[in-house]
Amino acid sequence: MTRPGNSLMARILFWFFLNLALVAGVLALVASLQPGMQLHTLFGLQGSDRLRSAGMLIAHDLQREAREKWSEILVRHAGVQGVDFTLVMENGSFYSSLKADVPKEVQAKTRETLFRAPPLPGPPHFSEVPHGPKMGRPGEVPPHPGSLRQRSQPGEAVFDKPQVLVRTRAPRLYWTGIPIPVSSGRGPGFEPAVLFVVSGSLSGNGFFFDPFPWLLVAAVVILLSGLLWVPMVRSITRPLARMTRATEAVAEGRFDIVLHEPRRDEIGRLARAVNHMTARLAAFVKGQKRFLGDVSHELGSPIARIQFGLGVLEQRVEEENRERVADVLEDVAHMSHLVGELLAFSRAEMNVREAEPGTVDLLPLVEEAVRRETGEDDDVRVLVDADIRVRACPEMLARGIGNLVRNSLKYAAADGPVRVVAREQGDRVLVEVDDCGPGVPEAYLDQLFEPFFRPEPSRDRGSGGVGLGLAIVKTCVETCGGTVSARNLDPKGFAVTMRLPGGRD
Repeated sequence: MTRPGNSLMARILFWFFLNLALVAGVLALVASLQPGMQLHTLFGLQGSDRLRSAGMLIAHDLQREAREKWSEILVRHAGVQGVDFTLVMENGSFYSSLKADVPKEVQAKTRETLFRAPPLPGPPHFSEVPHGPKMGRPGEVPPHPGSLRQRSQPGEAVFDKPQVLVRTRAPRLYWTGIPIPVSSGRGPGFEPAVLFVVSGSLSGNGFFFDPFPWLLVAAVVILLSGLLWVPMVRSITRPLARMTRATEAVAEGRFDIVLHEPRRDEIGRLARAVNHMTARLAAFVKGQKRFLGDVSHELGSPIARIQFGLGVLEQRVEEENRERVADVLEDVAHMSHLVGELLAFSRAEMNVREAEPGTVDLLPLVEEAVRRETGEDDDVRVLVDADIRVRACPEMLARGIGNLVRNSLKYAAADGPVRVVAREQGDRVLVEVDDCGPGVPEAYLDQLFEPFFRPEPSRDRGSGGVGLGLAIVKTCVETCGGTVSARNLDPKGFAVTMRLPGGRD
């Protein structure tokens, strides 16, 4: 059992809370290192300051111009700030950079705001403010009011009033504004109005909400979290990837896989379980093959004696009984063939560790294997370049190629020639034996190299073998450090491809 403190769940939870603590610590460190930093500025509330600054500048410009030019002033400020401005008076009249009427809900909100607001003492006056707002890039924040030298203070409180927020649906716009005093036009007095910033976006070019600080904070958090979590995730995914490759190798019949995962969590337990499983499977399969080899070896001598005795008996029995003896001899010959196949399969498996691959010229080896398996009437074509060399055990590779040629001649000799083709592909050499026969069902291709598997269970001794030929081929090729696969050809035919290590220097 895995201890709770060593489990993956505990590690993940620990990493999660460590991530939270690290992010909070970094934010606290930044705040402590910059004591003059205003947190509301960091989180986007600078839109309020920006609106107050724009209101002070626009009120200053409106005070110096006649009402006929107020819309032009608002248009000029709108071009600089990247948003639209609308000034709504208490009586419902308005001046705007928009070429549209003010919605009813905005006018109602204006009357409500001005009704509740205290009397306005008048706008502030600045000693160093140019005519109109400072020109610059659209969206540039104007100077904060506190940085301007004021000659009179009564109007400063005006711009500390709460903002007015309205959203209209037709057209879909966002309105936010503050009360400002404007010239009444009938003397030295002032009358109240609400200056609205109007935009179709939620950010309002920074007047409503500035996403940049939030994006910056999010980027920092993601970066810190990534730096913290990537090692943790890699410590889980990398061993799982190694285990996946190991189990794939086990599925292909390789039981010499050993995983080295010195961990105490579930991954370590899984690695040790895989090692234990492969060791048990290797011992089981090895014992099974050794048993088959021993049984085959022990059966060889009695079967040979039976064949000899039946041969002698066939010569001495009466004519009417010779046919029966011939049938028994045929059965014994089939049994002898089966025992020979079992013995060849077990020897191929048992000799894997003893085989010593070396560099071999492929063409002479293929020609010798083909010569042993063919007769005068067999059409087998060898298409192998004389310069191709492979790294393999000559005896095992010749046996594998011979088995493939024999199978092709048995099942497809009447349909066309059998070919043995070789070509180089990078540092590997592909040796393919193909024929023009009917092939095998696609569903059986992955099982062809399993011992005793036959695509047609109804096959008897007259129509097929015992299902060990391709299993022997697989063992021989893997002993040489290669792999083997089978496929059907289009429109018809069957091919087995061996991928072997190249032997070029």
